[in-house]
Amino acid sequence: MRRLLVLIVGALVSPLAFQGLALAQTRDLSTQGAPLDRIAAVVNNGVVLESEVDDQMKEVTTRLQAQNMTLPPESVLRKQVLDRLILQRIELEQANRDGITISDDTLNSALEDVAKRNNIAFSDLPTVLSQQGIDYASYREQMRQQLTIGLLRQRDVLQRIVVTPREIDQFLAKQADHPATNEEYNVSHILIAVPPNATPAQIVQAQQRANDVYQRASKGEDFGKLAVAYSNSEDALEGGSLGWRQGSELPTFLTSLILGLKPGQVGAPLRTPTGFHIVRLNQVRTQDKKDIVEQIHVRHILLKTNALQDDATVRQRLEQIRQSILKGESFAVAASAASQDPGSASDGGDLGWQSPDVFDPTFSAAVEKLKVGEISEPFKTRYGWHIAQLLGRRSHDDTQEVKRLNAMEAIRASKADEDTELWLQHLRDDAYVKVMTG
Repeated sequence: MRRLLVLIVGALVSPLAFQGLALAQTRDLSTQGAPLDRIAAVVNNGVVLESEVDDQMKEVTTRLQAQNMTLPPESVLRKQVLDRLILQRIELEQANRDGITISDDTLNSALEDVAKRNNIAFSDLPTVLSQQGIDYASYREQMRQQLTIGLLRQRDVLQRIVVTPREIDQFLAKQADHPATNEEYNVSHILIAVPPNATPAQIVQAQQRANDVYQRASKGEDFGKLAVAYSNSEDALEGGSLGWRQGSELPTFLTSLILGLKPGQVGAPLRTPTGFHIVRLNQVRTQDKKDIVEQIHVRHILLKTNALQDDATVRQRLEQIRQSILKGESFAVAASAASQDPGSASDGGDLGWQSPDVFDPTFSAAVEKLKVGEISEPFKTRYGWHIAQLLGRRSHDDTQEVKRLNAMEAIRASKADEDTELWLQHLRDDAYVKVMTG
């Protein structure tokens, strides 16, 4: 039930709708004279189309220009865009092979969050997007792909990161000794990648390029433009921006380097297994700390669909259980007997006191509407169908527990950057990719 923190290096540029395997075109025009879409790259069993590259070029160019960033030559930018689309296609194919899917309910929840952050009603989202020249159906598909890639990375990278109690203790001790780690840092980053099985000549070539980029950045050349032109990192098309990171959440391998920089300074190339990293510290700010957290106490009953019981059947069964509870049956007894949540059924469905954001967004939204003691109507999340009862709300001074939880998440986040880059390199190396020319 509990949602794991997902931290991905850089923002995912919205990928375009997935196209099925297409046959290579040998002509520019059909027999009717209509232009045919050409293939930019073959990726395993799929393709990246020239139209996808063109659309992404327009999106990236508009965004970078809005940020007053100097653009590299079009050929350089186009290569970066194509590389990103290829990588996204590889990830989506991997997710498809692994059976990772995003339900409509999960997708709608994510879109509701987008609407909420932009202070508009969810029902108005299609109209607002249309006014900006964006097709709502395409936007939904782009969001579904982003969520799919996020789940794939969470499963294959983030969930495999282990944080030990000793690491947490050391982290908290370091925080006490070095208050600066509680500050936030705005950082930009360039990766000059080195293949896993690189030859000595390849390593020397990468190091020379890293030194050249470092020298140019140190002399004041636009760091964002250099990132777009030369970086092999996922954040390249964002000008290398990692955004604001708490000191404790900085990539582990870069922490000492970044903490030693002043705003505006560029660090010398640092070698790691993925390649040579060049970072620029843009800004530093003090972070406001809050130890008082809002918590809810919830219990629930979860039922899942299967080959014999569809959504309608499971929903009806949950409604029957709900009516029995309203007539006096014990919620805890009903949960112990019927709930298919292995983590809470034996506790009568009790999920304990938790911050709302640890739950699935759809679950949290349903519980948020409840009064204390009220039992929800059946509702669906990606885990199945639920009824939930809100047992209480509180503002809780959870200082030590929150500190340890934040420490664990910060350690995971600091490990995630390098682990994600390594994982992406292996995915790319294992894929069949042919970039079309001409």
